[in-house]
Amino acid sequence: MGSVRVCCALIWLAALGTGAAWAADPPPTVTTQQVTLPGGALAPDGFHVRVFLPPGYARSTARYPVLYANDGQDMDAVAMRATLARLEDAHAMAPVIVIAVDALPDRLAQYGLFDRGRNRPIVGGSPVGPIGTNAAAYAQWFIGALLPYVDAHYRTEPTPRGRAVLGWSLGGLSAFGLGWNAPDRFGTVGAFSPSFWVAADRGSAGAVQRSRLALRMVDRGPPRPDLRLWLSVGTGEETADRDHDGVIDAVDDVQDLVNGWRAPDGRVLRGLGQSGYRVVKGGPGDPPRRGQVALDVVPGAHHEQAAWAAVLPDFLRWAFPPGG
Repeated sequence: MGSVRVCCALIWLAALGTGAAWAADPPPTVTTQQVTLPGGALAPDGFHVRVFLPPGYARSTARYPVLYANDGQDMDAVAMRATLARLEDAHAMAPVIVIAVDALPDRLAQYGLFDRGRNRPIVGGSPVGPIGTNAAAYAQWFIGALLPYVDAHYRTEPTPRGRAVLGWSLGGLSAFGLGWNAPDRFGTVGAFSPSFWVAADRGSAGAVQRSRLALRMVDRGPPRPDLRLWLSVGTGEETADRDHDGVIDAVDDVQDLVNGWRAPDGRVLRGLGQSGYRVVKGGPGDPPRRGQVALDVVPGAHHEQAAWAAVLPDFLRWAFPPGG
């Protein structure tokens, strides 16, 4: 059934190029604006931001929750506008403002984890170089400049409960880091295919397992009792299996963050569930409907935009339920 979800997304995205009326040209009730915001030394050309406004925004005086999204350049590929239009027109989700921020040219440096108290990045290794060298600077801009701008220019709910942050792949790692380190700003995190493999030590497979940065961050706590997290990953994302347990690393890394991990020497890294979070797991074709932590393992889904497009409606219904 998970493969069906991905196949449906592929058909949906194909329809975007073949003139399907509801997908290629969604109802005009979802309007978009584009702005460029100063980014200082981090982004000399500024941050390019796309704003999606919900149905009836111009005629209303209501305030709306806000979904902040990394990798804003992918919004067309994941059919963000069409999905919002379809779900909001069907009253399947609460109306929401979406703020989508394009990635900078050096995406590997921008997206990663950080120590908010010390205002420094927590840099991880990868086969292609360091990850997250500018993560603290990006978080500082995101929290200190982007959020105040949005709250000043749009009718938002300027509270943690009224803010969510979303991303996929390295952008999902970044979204997790923003939510985990700033629970006073964000109440909900969506991380699709998050790069929880980023580790401090890549000297061996065992070293990677022990030093995965996101898992160590959860283990050291403290818990964020009001933070909600949606974690989605596909079983077809890769073939690598560093601990040879028959489960690919992409799935293992997400499940370990949720369930915790025990090293061969008995050392334990606590996961979200062991820290008191209420975890709800989805089954094939049956995504989580509630829960403080929603774990959605999608059979057959690959590491690609089509898979994230397929997951997006489930996340939006979970994060912004109608009347919620």
